[in-house]
Amino acid sequence: MKNLFKFFIFLHIFCSALVLFKTPVEFYPGYFSYVLLPLFFAKYGPPVIPLIIFLFFYIVGLFFISSELNTLQQLNKVSLGFFFSLSFFEYVMRGFDFDVKEIFKFYVKCALVVSVIALIQYVTYQVGFAPGYNYRWLFNKWAVIVGEGGIRINSLFSEPAYYASSMAPAFFVAVYNVLNRKSPVFITVFQSVLIIMAYPLTRSSVGMFGIVLTLILLVINSGFIRYGLIAAPVLFFGFNYAYTNVVDFRDRVDGTFEIYNTGNVYSYDIHGSSFVLYNHTHIATENFNAHPLFGTGLGSHETAFNNYSLTNMQGVVDIEFNKADANSMALRLMSETGLAGLLLFGLFFLLNWLIKPFAVDDEYWIINNACFLIISLQLLRQGNYYYCGFPLFIWLYYYSKKRNREEKIPDVKEFKFKPNV
Repeated sequence: MKNLFKFFIFLHIFCSALVLFKTPVEFYPGYFSYVLLPLFFAKYGPPVIPLIIFLFFYIVGLFFISSELNTLQQLNKVSLGFFFSLSFFEYVMRGFDFDVKEIFKFYVKCALVVSVIALIQYVTYQVGFAPGYNYRWLFNKWAVIVGEGGIRINSLFSEPAYYASSMAPAFFVAVYNVLNRKSPVFITVFQSVLIIMAYPLTRSSVGMFGIVLTLILLVINSGFIRYGLIAAPVLFFGFNYAYTNVVDFRDRVDGTFEIYNTGNVYSYDIHGSSFVLYNHTHIATENFNAHPLFGTGLGSHETAFNNYSLTNMQGVVDIEFNKADANSMALRLMSETGLAGLLLFGLFFLLNWLIKPFAVDDEYWIINNACFLIISLQLLRQGNYYYCGFPLFIWLYYYSKKRNREEKIPDVKEFKFKPNV
């Protein structure tokens, strides 16, 4: 059963660039795991928490269908997809007897292989060997992404941004191992170096955020003075180098700063991704102001886009990317679930954060903070609730804190009072 779960974990996280068919929905290889949900139900029992979440938000979503603020097709697609994914990965946790260390170690090993493929992709592009860097023959939702500075690696992922997001937990582990060479976890120091070498080659803003947040989290967990002296100059010179030498990154930074400060949505000189984020910020804010308590239901951001998008105005930059997922999970939660969703997710996020002084061992807080990292990136720039196996990291985040608490507090049933005679 563990091997079966590992197989599907790999498919969910690392094979998202392969679509088996596109109608009536895009069907990814990992979705075959949902066919086995009845088997898991019989073996492990009902997925109680996913079921409660599903019923609550589905019932809320049904209300807004009658108001034509959502569609049944979008509600079913998003809510059922999230429910199936969340349920499957809860069964993964049960199948491994909630051993988060074994699950996470498998993920990191897979991430190492994907990093090696990324390095091969980068090198073969430099020498012009197309089969080494162009994997379109294998994946149909995949493309070679080339910027002014050369190829932006994406390895097995459809886009560099998805690589940067999904590989962020492994990058966090790798940086920790290099800084703590005498006691590496999950992989060796040399293997960690390979992951670190590949990660910045995405030249993605998500990757840059990932690097910054990794250093911040290590500073918080390992001592402000010791790691602060390392992180501060690295962040300063790293940002300066990226801004000076990576044209795509500089354009994103300048474009985002300009549009959020001027509100000029008519300038075609602004970077496309900057406009997309600004537009979805506007849409989510307008939809939230109109329906602050519960939003307009899961899957409804696409309808909100049609109602509030700045592209509806004449002369505005005509870019309609990320129409369904809002380009940011925080914006999507604001738009689709309102205060209820934001508060629930915010409380979950903060209450389950584990920092080093309260950890039983290094592995628990490393897993927890690695998942903190990917959740943060998802909130910032990735809006899909279950793409690339994201719910797995939600469960790892929760159970790493829970298992740490259970091992830290002795079981009162096993405690026997022995009087001092």
